[in-house]
Amino acid sequence: MCDQGSLSDFRVVKAQRYLRCDVCEATVMDASCRLSPEQEQEIYQLHDNDPSDPGYRKFLSKLTEPLLDRLPSGASGLDFGCGPGPALAQMLETEGMAVSLYDPYFYPSAVALNQTYDFITCTEVVEHLYAPAGVFRDLDRMLRPGGWLGVMTCFQTDDDRFDNWHYRRDPTHVVFYRESTFKLLADRFGWELEIPRKDVALFRKPA
Repeated sequence: MCDQGSLSDFRVVKAQRYLRCDVCEATVMDASCRLSPEQEQEIYQLHDNDPSDPGYRKFLSKLTEPLLDRLPSGASGLDFGCGPGPALAQMLETEGMAVSLYDPYFYPSAVALNQTYDFITCTEVVEHLYAPAGVFRDLDRMLRPGGWLGVMTCFQTDDDRFDNWHYRRDPTHVVFYRESTFKLLADRFGWELEIPRKDVALFRKPA
C-alpha cells in the first residue's frame, strides 16, 4: 500500500493468507490466493447495484452528502471503479455535477484516465486493488489542485474479529485499510484528510 514497509504474516483463514504492512498497517491478501480476472468479473456481475433502489442510494449518500457539501457548483469529476450501474454518478449529476466513468471491466475508457478532475470518487473500490500505491499515485495525478478524493470502504478496526468479518469474506476484497493507513496516505501526498462519516475518507489536494 505505502511502498515503504515490509509485509509480515498476519492471519491464515481457510487457506487464505493475509499479510500486514509494518508501516501503514494495511492488511493484504497474499497474491497466490487471489481470484482470476474472469472469476472476479463473474462476481461483479452478480452485484445488484440498481441506481433506482432507494436503499442503495441511501448507502451511497454516506459519501455523496459530505462530498457535495465541499464541492462548488458544476464541478467535474470521475467515478473511478463505477461498476455496471453507475448510481453514484447519477446522484451527483442530479446535483449539477459533471461525472465521467471508469471501470476496468464495465467502462474501460483510457480517455477518462488522461483527464484531470475537481473530484474523484472511489466507492467500494479500494479494497479490490492489487497495486493500491500505484493507483493512488494515478488518482493524485488526475486530481486538480484543490480537488477532492472521496473513498468509501469498511475500515479495519478489530484484529480479533478479522476471521469472521463480513468484509473479509468477499473473495474479491484483497486489501483492508485502517484510519491510520489513510492518515499515512494523506501525509505521503500532502493531502488534507477528513473522516466525515463511518467508513468514509475525504482527501483534499492542496490548492
